[in-house]
Amino acid sequence: MLVKWKRYRLLDGSEKHLVQQVGNGSIIRRFEKTPYPEKPNDVICPHFLELAWSWGCPYDCSFCYLKGTFRFSKDERTGRILPHFKDRDKIKKACEAFIYEVQEPEILNAGELSDSLMGENLSPVPWSVFIQGIFEGSPHRILHLTKGENVKNFLEHDWRKNAILSWSVNEPEVSRTWEKLAPDPFKRLDAAKKVSDFGYEVRLRIDPIVPVMNFKQKYRRFIDEIGKRNLQPERITLGTLRGLLSTLAHTQNHSWKSFLNRTSGMSSWGYKPRFEARVEVYQGLMEYLRQYGVAKIGICKDTLKLWETLGLEFSGITCNCII
Repeated sequence: MLVKWKRYRLLDGSEKHLVQQVGNGSIIRRFEKTPYPEKPNDVICPHFLELAWSWGCPYDCSFCYLKGTFRFSKDERTGRILPHFKDRDKIKKACEAFIYEVQEPEILNAGELSDSLMGENLSPVPWSVFIQGIFEGSPHRILHLTKGENVKNFLEHDWRKNAILSWSVNEPEVSRTWEKLAPDPFKRLDAAKKVSDFGYEVRLRIDPIVPVMNFKQKYRRFIDEIGKRNLQPERITLGTLRGLLSTLAHTQNHSWKSFLNRTSGMSSWGYKPRFEARVEVYQGLMEYLRQYGVAKIGICKDTLKLWETLGLEFSGITCNCII
């Protein structure tokens, strides 16, 4: 299977020859929808690798961009994007070609188009057992991004060299309102603690932060829960609502739209909450996380203007999907 390479301009201004895709790109491809940021409303996002082993998700979160991306594959009665699993022979061939061709370590994000743990009950071979078996002994790592809590297979196998587990979590009130089918955020933290104690690298995404009433106090209390568990994630990425037009058109619960500022124009990744509110979110929570000793704090898909306002330098970005 042909591995296609491309020269990319990285966020530190340098250029590098990287894998663009394997074969036709249906399984392994580089996320490159965000060009190098130059205009104030350009979002900052590095070019990470996607492992598109499936699409859809069982959790049906109201603000999820999959509602627009896979709107033609939803259950017409419930509006849910039903999980779909791709052919494993094709996945195996693409991964083996990638491992053979690429010697420099890469992270492959298995949770961009689906929940990475939604295949843990598949028979006879769960998803994690299948994919980690392929990458065992390679220099590469699979990023399992999830809202799930089934980490049984990770505790029964030692994949610490080739697996990273990352949880998307949110403040409990926000989760109850817009993540109704997802596990309770505290159960997600408990699952993260289990694999962290086992020795896996764990990351967290507090995303999307919604500026509900008293949001600063509520999100700080949630961060306190991370501290109470003595959970020490390798990094935490923060993000706020991203109102892509396709998502706004196809979500069924529209209540979160009221938090978007739709009069100031779109960023290159959809509408966002008011600029001043986002600055307040990031300033307050980054300061609070640093008090807990979190050194690596990322910001997900926010604008060049916001980074500059916060005085942050994106050339050394340390967000969820990259090494």
